[in-house]
Amino acid sequence: MVKQTIQIFARVKPTVRKQQQGIYSIDEEEKLTPSLEIIVPHDLADGFVNNKRESYKFKFQRIFDQGANQETIFENIAKPVAESVLAGYNGTIFAYGQTGSGKTFTITGGAERYSDRGIIPRTLSYIFEQLQKDSSTIYTTRISYLEIYNECGYDLLDPRHEASSLEDLPKVTVFEDPDQNIHLKNLSLHQAATEEEALNLLFLGDTNRMIAETPMNQASTRSHCIFSIHLSSKEPGSATVRHAKLHLVDLAGSERVAKTGVGGQLLTEAKYINLSLHYLEQVIIALSEKHRSHIPYRNSMMTSVLRDSLGGNCMTTMIATLSLEKRNIDESISTCRFAQRVALIKNEAVLNEEIDPRLMIIRLQKEVQELKDELAIVTGEQRTEALTDAELLELEKLITSFLEDQDPESRLEVGTDMRKIHHCFHYLKKLLNDKKIHGKSTVSSEIKDQDCQEPLKEEEYKKLRDLLQQRDNEINILVNMLKKEKKKAQDALHSSGMDRSECGHSKSSPFPPGNPEGLRTLPSSAPTQVQDVNTFGYRSSLLHRKTVMREEMSLGRQEAFEIFKRDHADSVTIEDNKQILKQRFSEAKALGESINETRSKIGRLKEEITQRHMQQVALGISENVAMPSMPDLLEEKLRSQLEEEKIRYKMMFTRLKALKVEIEHLQLLMDKAKVKLQKEFEAWWAEEATSLQVNSPAVNSLNHMKPFPQTPESQRERSQLLCNQSDVNTRKILPSPCPIPHSREPSSTSASLEDSIPEKPASSIPLTGDSQTDSDILAFIKARQSILQKKCFQ
Repeated sequence: MVKQTIQIFARVKPTVRKQQQGIYSIDEEEKLTPSLEIIVPHDLADGFVNNKRESYKFKFQRIFDQGANQETIFENIAKPVAESVLAGYNGTIFAYGQTGSGKTFTITGGAERYSDRGIIPRTLSYIFEQLQKDSSTIYTTRISYLEIYNECGYDLLDPRHEASSLEDLPKVTVFEDPDQNIHLKNLSLHQAATEEEALNLLFLGDTNRMIAETPMNQASTRSHCIFSIHLSSKEPGSATVRHAKLHLVDLAGSERVAKTGVGGQLLTEAKYINLSLHYLEQVIIALSEKHRSHIPYRNSMMTSVLRDSLGGNCMTTMIATLSLEKRNIDESISTCRFAQRVALIKNEAVLNEEIDPRLMIIRLQKEVQELKDELAIVTGEQRTEALTDAELLELEKLITSFLEDQDPESRLEVGTDMRKIHHCFHYLKKLLNDKKIHGKSTVSSEIKDQDCQEPLKEEEYKKLRDLLQQRDNEINILVNMLKKEKKKAQDALHSSGMDRSECGHSKSSPFPPGNPEGLRTLPSSAPTQVQDVNTFGYRSSLLHRKTVMREEMSLGRQEAFEIFKRDHADSVTIEDNKQILKQRFSEAKALGESINETRSKIGRLKEEITQRHMQQVALGISENVAMPSMPDLLEEKLRSQLEEEKIRYKMMFTRLKALKVEIEHLQLLMDKAKVKLQKEFEAWWAEEATSLQVNSPAVNSLNHMKPFPQTPESQRERSQLLCNQSDVNTRKILPSPCPIPHSREPSSTSASLEDSIPEKPASSIPLTGDSQTDSDILAFIKARQSILQKKCFQ
């Protein structure tokens, strides 16, 4: 990589008539930085008081006076750039100046004498001369010639120029790839094997240029022209190719319309020329300013094409052409100022080398063939691009026999050919999809049927039957208790209604009116009064007991859910995710604490640096001592600690962000798993409840029963009947020898009610009459039985 500023040179145009003495001077005593001084004497027409500058001094790499010939210009300006292009670097030479200052003469040359050849023909001669000398390298030279006329691009080497008007020709457009490389559409590249072919292309393009006569120049070029030489070089046997391009730019001259007085088409051309040069100056100013974030390359086509030449991968040289006649002094000073701004731009030229893609493709193809040959030697068979029909049929037979084989240790042997392995996977996937569509049984269902058909041992069967009978007894106890408690709650609600009527007549009569029980309880008046006082407490206790029973039923359903969740296939995954989530939470918490500590430490270090700096300044002010030039060691140490803490903070913050993303992902997975588990449990619970209601004989008998009148007398008679039946059948119920695992409600209930509630078989379970309660009871019974059967058969 070569870093250098744009090289600027100045060339003074010879004048036709004799110039006044002292209008400019060239100071070349300083060999490194020659300077040009332009003197503008005061004009008496402006008055005696005139504060205008009289002297303007500008520095250039070299200044060529009026006597400099074309050979000198080429040797000092163009030849070094041509040598860098031959070495593989990009180069650009452009001439800038007002109309009639000698730009086209410098770049292209004059047509009268051979010695007046410009930079372009001399550069072509030099390049082809060097190519003929170097026979060890293969070179390819291509030429393009672009004209930018009224901000539209045209190909000067297009053969249709002579037969077509300018509006009918295809326009050159600019495209930019993702790597910010410029590509020109409709711009042709012509290969030139010799100097003669390249010069013919140059003369053809010059013939097609737009030239017009203006007050400032009899043959003024009205467009910007870019002559490009694309050079590729490669050594025989090497895969590395060098690419370089050389832009030789002849800019159209700027002119003041008010000074020249042009109109019509010349005025339109002058506006576009001045506009494009204005955009070029904007780019130069933006590049010369530091910390400029945006460079307006896209404002004009010329700046877009010359993007690499201005602040990019290129060695750029500018020639400022000056016409130092008295009438052109202002324009010459403006050109010199522009050149000084251009000299501030730095370019970074890089050697353009790349691997030849054609050779790389050939090398890769050869390597692939070698690998195929080695693989054929190892496997003993030559592999083609695709499997034959016979091989595919043989693989399908092997897969079918493998699936039909009942031996669990059987294997599917297809060899090491990845094509066969991939085909086996595709075929298995196809079989699986077909079975899902047609609803055929899978291999796992056959294994399950075989396991179910195995006979159980007699002793295990007896134990399981006894265990199921005990569970049925406990369920019957729960159902009878629910029925009794519901009746008591209804009695409590009825008695509360009667108590309201008794409160109105309590002062006139000691007994509630219309109560037949009042006469029978007359001898025991004290207990009756106590009962009248505690009526509301009794009712509230009954309601509380009913609520407790409903909560016990909900706990039973929760118990079924816990058993369902424990036996579910995703329970292990959920528990693993919980553990990982806990670890990530603890790690994130510790990392957050460390980040807070690091942030506070960074703040403390900044405060210490600020205090240290303030102390040094205060000490210098108090003692009238200048600030020491040597850096403070303590401050340097604090700054190094601050940088280390910042690096540590960034690392921990990055890790914390990664942990946050992982935690959110884990939480999302757990939420999805919980929702899925809840939905499957609800569906399973509803299915069990539905099947139990359809198949239960108790439900069928309930549908044929007549509704029982719900009066207080009938309720008390029914409760009394149940109590009498429970006294008779008390001795038939035996306590459960072993409690139900993971359940406490049935065992505790059976222990407390075994002397008062009769036993009924599971097939004739009494219901309460409430549809919602009956549904919960039946679902609970079916769930418990199915869970117990499932655990017993595992």
